Amino acid sequence: MTLHIEKTTTSKISKVDFSNLSFGQEFTDHMFECDYIDGTWQTPKILPYAPLTLDPSAKVFHYGQAVFEGMKAYKSDDDEIWMFRPDQNQKRINISAERLGMPAFPKELFFDGLNNLLKLDNEWIKKGEGNSLYIRPFIIATESCVSASISDSYKFMIICSPVQSYYAGEVRVIIEDKYSRSANGGVGYAKAAGNYAGSFYPTKLAREKGFQQVIWTDSCSHEYLEEAGVMNVFFRVNNTLLTAPTSERILDGITRKSIVQLCEHEGINIEVRPVKVSEIMEAARKGELLEMFGAGTAAVISPILGFSHHDESFELPKVADSYATYIKKRITDIQQHKAEDIFGWTYKVN
Repeated sequence: MTLHIEKTTTSKISKVDFSNLSFGQEFTDHMFECDYIDGTWQTPKILPYAPLTLDPSAKVFHYGQAVFEGMKAYKSDDDEIWMFRPDQNQKRINISAERLGMPAFPKELFFDGLNNLLKLDNEWIKKGEGNSLYIRPFIIATESCVSASISDSYKFMIICSPVQSYYAGEVRVIIEDKYSRSANGGVGYAKAAGNYAGSFYPTKLAREKGFQQVIWTDSCSHEYLEEAGVMNVFFRVNNTLLTAPTSERILDGITRKSIVQLCEHEGINIEVRPVKVSEIMEAARKGELLEMFGAGTAAVISPILGFSHHDESFELPKVADSYATYIKKRITDIQQHKAEDIFGWTYKVN
């Protein structure tokens, strides 16, 4: 299928202050889109970035059929463009789409559109420490009808936003024991838009108490730790790193699986198993809980400085041999092509 490309006549790039970017607020000159109509994906297009026109009855507005991904592109010192494990994002958006009754988007169209879009907006990808292009593929239901049923038409899109190193500031979290992010049989493993909408209210309540984020627990008993905000979460007890296994409640994070593989390769003791709230509380009381951190595309790793559960609060120690610092540097060096990629994680944009 031939890709249709329409270039913008006027670039916005000269109006962007690349030294002072707010995450996800500036967007490049072009976007990729492809419509699903009558059971078939139509001609894929790259067009100038512009607002969409959708009918008010489009099913995405009423029944939440929307899934997305988050990826990044980096420019090396020799001006080559690299991505980090985009094959995993391509697979996962289709896993998410299937769970919401949406059609899979073909792999060849995904990568053809992605490569051409990044080449076209190449100047938006800046070299240098911490600079990257955040890439947001997504699928939405577009059928104009308010009947409660699967849509018969969809739109797949990719938009891009230049970003700098993501710094969340000082993060302290509260362990949630009332609200749940997801449940058995639900859509927790999918990157469904509604998962994030449902997390905002409990996070708002946490912030009103002086915390920046929530650590989610299992919906059945609230005994097991699962995710931190919108990230996978890791706990360092003495010299062992712990993280929960993926399940139908937990997102199969690409940064998460990269951390696990890196630790296994480099001899860092890591256990992927259910982690009890009581276990982490006891480790904190004994001074054995040395680090907690979230892991995801935007920040790669976000250290957690302290946490609270019921009437107990703990501040984590400052450790000289921080696993979070070491792992983040190892992964970002590979992403930015400053270190050898022995895992085959990086993808060169041709």
